Amino acid sequence: MKNRCFWVTDSKIYQEYHDHEWGVPVFDDAILFEFLLLETFQAGLNWLTILNKRENFRKAFDDFDYQKIATYSESKYQELLQNEGIIRNRLKIQSAITNAQLFMEIQAEFGSFSSFIWSYVDGKPIVNCCHQREEVPAKTIISDKISKDLKKRGFKFVGSTVMYAFMQAVGMVNDHTRNCFKFHDSCK
Repeated sequence: MKNRCFWVTDSKIYQEYHDHEWGVPVFDDAILFEFLLLETFQAGLNWLTILNKRENFRKAFDDFDYQKIATYSESKYQELLQNEGIIRNRLKIQSAITNAQLFMEIQAEFGSFSSFIWSYVDGKPIVNCCHQREEVPAKTIISDKISKDLKKRGFKFVGSTVMYAFMQAVGMVNDHTRNCFKFHDSCK
């Protein structure tokens, strides 16, 4: 039996996500967009809800292809509103389309979204040596800055807490706690 971070339940999908994805550095724009889309839909909800619907999101949003999503028509938007397999929030669905368009604008400006987003942490993960759950922050000065910068560009559902969860998901920050088998060696 592996010891995992405090937030991991006995759900197999949660355990797989924790063990193989959460906190692992991601530099690929396609995967970064997938997590950005999923995190924006998670706003106000439980992450396990999103993980359980992840494959439905993948099908509904064309395998998270931001180039396709950026060009979604009104009929595709209406189709998504009727899709019971995803979170059918009008504003979140519209934000996925808008955010895909803005994602590509950042790519054009910085060469990649990865270059843009990883510049906030100088291209390498921040390792937080959290010994207890109370030490894991919900947001930080960096997530505040990312949120502010993305909102200024027109992104939606990118509050500081959402952006910190995104940072954790894509490995920009490592918040595995002391009792977890993935706790960072440099912290021991």
